[in-house]
Amino acid sequence: MIPFSPPKIYQEIIDEVIDSLKSGWITTGPKTKKFEQKLSIYNGNPNTLCLNSATAGLELVLRWFGVGVGDEVILPAYTYCATANVIIHCGAKPVFVDVNSDDFNISVSEIEKAITEKTKVIMPVDFGGFPCDYNAINKLVVKTEILKKFKPSNENQAKLARILILSDAAHSLGAKANGKMTGALTDITVFSFHAVKNLTTAEGGAIAFNLPKPFDNQVEYNYFNTFSLHGQNKDALAKTQIGNWRYDVIMPGYKANMPDVLAAIGLVELERYDKETLKRRIEIIEAYNQAFEQYEWGQIPTYKKDGRESCYHLYPLRIKKITEKQRDAIIQEIFAKDVSVNVHFQPVPMLSYYKNIGYKVENYPIAFDNYAREISLPLYFSLSDENVKTVINAVISSVEKITRL
Repeated sequence: MIPFSPPKIYQEIIDEVIDSLKSGWITTGPKTKKFEQKLSIYNGNPNTLCLNSATAGLELVLRWFGVGVGDEVILPAYTYCATANVIIHCGAKPVFVDVNSDDFNISVSEIEKAITEKTKVIMPVDFGGFPCDYNAINKLVVKTEILKKFKPSNENQAKLARILILSDAAHSLGAKANGKMTGALTDITVFSFHAVKNLTTAEGGAIAFNLPKPFDNQVEYNYFNTFSLHGQNKDALAKTQIGNWRYDVIMPGYKANMPDVLAAIGLVELERYDKETLKRRIEIIEAYNQAFEQYEWGQIPTYKKDGRESCYHLYPLRIKKITEKQRDAIIQEIFAKDVSVNVHFQPVPMLSYYKNIGYKVENYPIAFDNYAREISLPLYFSLSDENVKTVINAVISSVEKITRL
């Protein structure tokens, strides 16, 4: 069976993790701080904080911005549940909007229609590694009529004086738009380093700070460093300094820090990311495109558009003119040929919790149509050319068998 997305583990990563274990420093320490600095250099944003997950990063930002009961957060219906769950955790209301039919990303026109006086945050999601239209979203929140709707309720909201843009970039490390990398495209960006991502730390995430003046991104980094460690004003690394054992707890924070043993993986991954990981993913995508664009039923994913370029995280092939039931049958046929595939994603309003609190997927017809025809194909560094041919043949024969029925 060709797996869907195994992690990329090789000897250099193993050696770096062993080095961390032997050093006696396995929790948050020098390697985590080095990884943060390397990420900021790579992405071109002022400061980056590494955490134990992207989900933690999203929630910490919402809480820092004071999002709570009575507030609304706009997000795409087409995303993983984590994007919505953190809004629920804060007591706020998720306001889902539909997505684009070409690139799966949130529709800017739908965002504008959804903004009310209760809107505090917009959370675009870079589906499959392709960045949203941040130029348009950044311009939207400073339009005069939109600014008039914004009602700040705390110091951070008053300081920004507009809706916060919080990018869910779980898929898009290494993507770019108009000469800038993801992480420097809007106010705050949150990455995921989960096991199936292009760059993994096994589990993990990061907040990339890119806030405008009068915010000081270093000050906000320092705040979040404390916020993510139970509100303790010194981390373990700081307390190793002679006589520096005493600490204070200045807020009821959370436990969300990234340990060095995981950052060690990320350091090696980042060093080889552009020249190795992305290079191979592009080669595989080009082979898929060349194979499927020959067929009328193949809807090829968007990877470049309007100055934006993906980091090639997924290959979300859509099959034209099929039903959800046919798509499911095609998937079963592909699995029967020893090829693992997936679906990204079930729109959140389809999921039981969200249906039970009143959301209806029928209100997001493009999101549902994208989902109903989508099949994510294997895409990872160690997928061999022979494996790629096997995947292509399995998909073609399975689609043609089911669509003939």
